[in-house]
Amino acid sequence: MSKPIYLLLFLIFCSAAANAADTATLEANKKNVVAFYEAAINRKDFAAARAYLGPRYTQHNPNAADGPEGLEKFVEFLRQKFPDARSEIKKVFADGDYVILHVHAVREPGTAGSAIVDIFKLENGKIVEHWDVNQPIPEKAANTNGMF
Repeated sequence: MSKPIYLLLFLIFCSAAANAADTATLEANKKNVVAFYEAAINRKDFAAARAYLGPRYTQHNPNAADGPEGLEKFVEFLRQKFPDARSEIKKVFADGDYVILHVHAVREPGTAGSAIVDIFKLENGKIVEHWDVNQPIPEKAANTNGMF
């Protein structure tokens, strides 16, 4: 074979290996975020959730304090005020260092709850930033599409 063919085969091999590594990282990031979310939000177990945080935790929700301490206070708030709260992850998306959750959150059983989109940034497989948007689920909608 000629040198250009070897070069082409080498580039294809490298591209395939990089794509496999990228896919593995995306899947690991998704797994870590889901485990974090289950620990913090559903089990209300900050100690278990802490294991998924990086060396910093930047919070972009204006109603939540920054850092692991802020998350710990939020988890304690949920445990005290909404012990029966439950959040069901409907969809998980990953793009680069970001994982996005589409969530149905019900703080008080028997209520419609809220549709939430949580966005997490990861570094080296650990969560370092969080954003969220929250929309209450209305009793009546202008369409029949649902929020999930």
